[in-house]
Amino acid sequence: MEKIKINRSILITAVVMLALGLLIGWLVFPSSPNGGSSHEEHLMENAESSAATIWTCSMHPQIRQSEPGKCPICGMDLIPLEEETDQGGGDPMEIRMSPMAMQLANVQTAVVGYGIPVREVRMNGKVQPDERLISTQVTHFDGRVEQLAVNFTWEPVRKGQQIASVYSPELVTAQQELFSALKIKDMQPALFNAAQQKLKNWKLTDAQIGQIIDSGTPQERFPILADVSGIVLEKKVNLGDYVMRGMPLYDVVDLSRVWVLFDVYESDMPWVKVGSTVDFTIQSLPGDNFKGRVIFIDPVINPVTRVATARVEMPNPGGKLKPEMFADGIVKTQLATQKDQLVVPKSAVMWTGERSVVYIKHATDLGTSFIMREIALGPLTGDGYVVKEGLQAGEEIAVNGTFSIDAAAQLAGKPSMMNPEGGAMKTGHQHGETSATVSTKPMEVSKQARTAIRLLFDRYFPLKDALVKDDLTTAKKQATDLKKAFDKTGMNLFSGEGHNHWMQHSAAAVDALGKITVAGDIEEARKFFKPLSGQMVELAKAFGPFGETVYVQHCPMADNNTGADWLSLDEQILNPYFGDKMLKCGSVTDKIQ
Repeated sequence: MEKIKINRSILITAVVMLALGLLIGWLVFPSSPNGGSSHEEHLMENAESSAATIWTCSMHPQIRQSEPGKCPICGMDLIPLEEETDQGGGDPMEIRMSPMAMQLANVQTAVVGYGIPVREVRMNGKVQPDERLISTQVTHFDGRVEQLAVNFTWEPVRKGQQIASVYSPELVTAQQELFSALKIKDMQPALFNAAQQKLKNWKLTDAQIGQIIDSGTPQERFPILADVSGIVLEKKVNLGDYVMRGMPLYDVVDLSRVWVLFDVYESDMPWVKVGSTVDFTIQSLPGDNFKGRVIFIDPVINPVTRVATARVEMPNPGGKLKPEMFADGIVKTQLATQKDQLVVPKSAVMWTGERSVVYIKHATDLGTSFIMREIALGPLTGDGYVVKEGLQAGEEIAVNGTFSIDAAAQLAGKPSMMNPEGGAMKTGHQHGETSATVSTKPMEVSKQARTAIRLLFDRYFPLKDALVKDDLTTAKKQATDLKKAFDKTGMNLFSGEGHNHWMQHSAAAVDALGKITVAGDIEEARKFFKPLSGQMVELAKAFGPFGETVYVQHCPMADNNTGADWLSLDEQILNPYFGDKMLKCGSVTDKIQ
């Protein structure tokens, strides 16, 4: 009996627990109108929502994640990827960008318009003496140098100044003949005049001859007087030397006027003519601006340097311009046959060597979008290009942030600079993912030139590593060593196109290095590391590879979001522009292999 009661109690308890469970389930998960489980639907909706949302970085669109978080490259908050949808009326080849994405990528646009293009030619030059004002001071009689009044190079001399005295047995004999002729002057005046003329032929003046006659005794030392005024270029005689008639004593130059000789490359010769105005500065005279006209251009090109020399004559009061000073000149030539042409900024054009493209902005009800268009370029102007075909006045193009637009187009499978046909691209989380791989063919240069170039890169990479580590002291030391290596690399190592390429990029690299060596802080050094790296990238593409792969890497956030490149021997991204602040920010954009 007791056993039956216990079983009944257990049964009642089970029924009560079952009813309580159903009640709780109904309260928490009410039935759907269709009779399905709302809990199951909720799980399915969450799964679908999670699968439909892809999170990316506005600065690094190759990052794709299924959940929100931080960008593994730059640390910025990820944003939902805006899927492009065809809402009717949109061009499928366009790449749409939200206002936030355009702002973060620093995309700027401008309307294409007409202008009068001006071609700017930049030239390197050097101050040199005017060859027409160089004279050689000679002795006019044989003898031994007994005294030198001018003892060192660059000493100034004045016309008529005594510069030396010479003992001459011939002059002693000539004086004795003069005294003998003087005694019979009344009977033989022609003989006396001949004796005087003989002394004059040795450049003795009437005053000197008069002094000899008044003294009544022959002079043993005769002064040599300067024929011209100027600066002694070279001293060619020493005390005690025996000199012969016509032998040079000094080279003297008059620096009241000088030449400034500029190198003009073959490609620039159509824009530099006799009569062209040259505005130039002198590196050692900061703040001073000079202007002159080209008065002569070499009729032939130097077969070694592949340049012609343009000569500018300049007055030089006070000797401010000194021989061997370096000059930076610019010639601005209005393109007479290209009046009222379409002109676009350099930053708007993406150039691959064979194709030139720009991105056209379209603003519609669907939002802002860009589409790539290939154009034909004309001559290069000072800060832009003349456009021959492909654009019309009034069209709006991107003039800044074009790299970011092109990267977004590549990721979206749209036509881009590196992928003109479009098509899907592989995306992933790899920080060093390569967007373009180029196998370069080096220029034909000598073994010595290639060795010298390799030494430059052996010093560049430690400089980059020092900036990665925020080590200013080491960076400045490496910049000094690299600058010395550039200075030791002579231009005579290069010829032909290689010489032109070296001259074009080495000077800018040395200028940037000079500023890094005196940088006051790490940020200032990084500011000038950008132009240095730009020149090193061009040199690497022209003269590399060097037996190993060199990676061209890019950070879009460097230099106030305008972007900057650098070179590395390692595919892993280690950012020299931010160091520990954003060490992994960047991507590989090219390989030189």
